[in-house]
Amino acid sequence: VKIWDTSSGTCMHMPEGHSDRVRSVAFSHDSTRLASASDDRTVKIWDASSGTCMHTLEGHSVSVWSVAFSHDSTWLASASANRIVKIWDASSGTCMHTLEGHSGSVCSVAFSHDSTWLASASDDSTIKIWDTSSATCVHTLEGHSGTVMSVAFSHDSTWLASASADRTVKIWDASSGACVHTLD
Repeated sequence: VKIWDTSSGTCMHMPEGHSDRVRSVAFSHDSTRLASASDDRTVKIWDASSGTCMHTLEGHSVSVWSVAFSHDSTWLASASANRIVKIWDASSGTCMHTLEGHSGSVCSVAFSHDSTWLASASDDSTIKIWDTSSATCVHTLEGHSGTVMSVAFSHDSTWLASASADRTVKIWDASSGACVHTLD
């Protein structure tokens, strides 16, 4: 992991900590913390200004593929190759919820802007939308014919976009789970 100063182009910090490949990074929305996900089965939360590791989150039994902070930076979601999504308290490093339901590896996670929903994308060709307060799946979105690689909510949390190995992008109504557009 390297933390760069974008104005000067210089590397500010190169903290060491993961023992295997790092697959995903995400800044907290206040830019004070950076999360990293690794094949070493851990997630690390770093102080972005000093490069110091604040927490090492353990609980995944296989590679962690994706991390995302909630918009208010309260929660951190992590997704792993063994079909598991975890929601962590980003301040304490405590696991709040373990979400299970995908039949394949989870490739991407994203919180809605208001943090009420978490979307997870999987190589089982589905997207799940989870209620973050109850940790229940409210929608399983089907329509892709290949691995769903990435998900992102619109700023107003109305829409969810998904990108797939089937060479399409789909736009979904986040409330109903209906596919409203397929871009190919």
